[in-house]
Amino acid sequence: EDTSIWDGNCAIAGHNRGTNCYFGDIHNLNVGDTITLTTRLGTRTYSVTSVNKISETDNSLLAPTAENCVTLFTCVRNQSAYRWAVRAVEV
Repeated sequence: EDTSIWDGNCAIAGHNRGTNCYFGDIHNLNVGDTITLTTRLGTRTYSVTSVNKISETDNSLLAPTAENCVTLFTCVRNQSAYRWAVRAVEV
């Protein structure tokens, strides 16, 4: 709730299984892949800069950023102590 939906760091968490498994394959993204985010404010394209498995308590990627970026989080299957974290910067 402390990140922006448009400027700076936009953090989004989503499910990776079940009916709403929008983030089911984010761990398969590669550096350089593109992500398009559309909100009521417009559409932006981002380039993936990192894909990491992090501790569930690691909140460092929620920090504000000067550049526009999107940070995606989802669970790691069968590893409740970890999360997938994908960071992408605006291109």
